[in-house]
Amino acid sequence: MDDQERLLEWVERVAMYLARDGVPPIAGRVLGWLMVCDAPEQTAAQISAAIGASRASLTSNLRLLSSMGFLTWRTRPGERTVYHRMAEEAWSAVVRQQIAGITSFLDITRDGLDLVGSDDDRAKRVRQAHATFEWMATVFDNAPPLHADEETS
Repeated sequence: MDDQERLLEWVERVAMYLARDGVPPIAGRVLGWLMVCDAPEQTAAQISAAIGASRASLTSNLRLLSSMGFLTWRTRPGERTVYHRMAEEAWSAVVRQQIAGITSFLDITRDGLDLVGSDDDRAKRVRQAHATFEWMATVFDNAPPLHADEETS
């Protein structure tokens, strides 16, 4: 198996991992490809050729990844071509957005407990959600700072 095949196999692993969280497979492939491609900025045509996606499907998935905070794009002076790349600190920014969502859901579960009272089976289900999200918020609040540029083990 040559290097390109191994890269594409890894890209597929990224796509399948992200698909577990509802990310469309093509969006996962785009993300995986932009993590390992050389040069780091790629046109839609280059990405399409690399991952075997149609241009129409690719366009909507590039928009999705941009809206999620994973990608940025730019043009070059004198060119109409758009170049896509991973956003700086994309992973930590997206995870921080998800953590903020945890905090927001805690407000919702508090309101739910006020709404249904405390001695009801409904309250038990809301308390379970609240306890889980409260635990996750505490874990993230107490986590050490991320140092993404350091060597990983």
